[in-house]
Amino acid sequence: MTAAVLDASALLALILGEPGGEKVGSVLTNSAMTAVNLGEVVGHFAHMGSPETEIRLMLDPLPFVRVELDEQLAFIAGLMLPATRPAGLSFGDRACLALANKLGVRALTADRAWQRIGGAVGVQIELIRSDPS
Repeated sequence: MTAAVLDASALLALILGEPGGEKVGSVLTNSAMTAVNLGEVVGHFAHMGSPETEIRLMLDPLPFVRVELDEQLAFIAGLMLPATRPAGLSFGDRACLALANKLGVRALTADRAWQRIGGAVGVQIELIRSDPS
């Protein structure tokens, strides 16, 4: 059963050993992530010069559910634009929130701006870090 949806920042915190990563690790086996957000994680490592094979070896074994962005999720994410624009959220951010909304679970992120919009999009936001880093 899925208990949380991960934003790219949450998964990166776990992989990179950043503050808050332990919180992500504690729910990883009961988590889901959209393919859009997974793409953001892949992009981070590609930008750092990691080859695809290395990225796959790192990400493929991680025990979370990967969810394709279908038409329903695309509409949910798109309709969130007016509510999320003041916080500067990207489409990837909204894809994460759309999945959390659809599943009725919390979204884990390191992005503090999400706190301002959780209620407006019907998603409980859980910051993985208590400090402003």
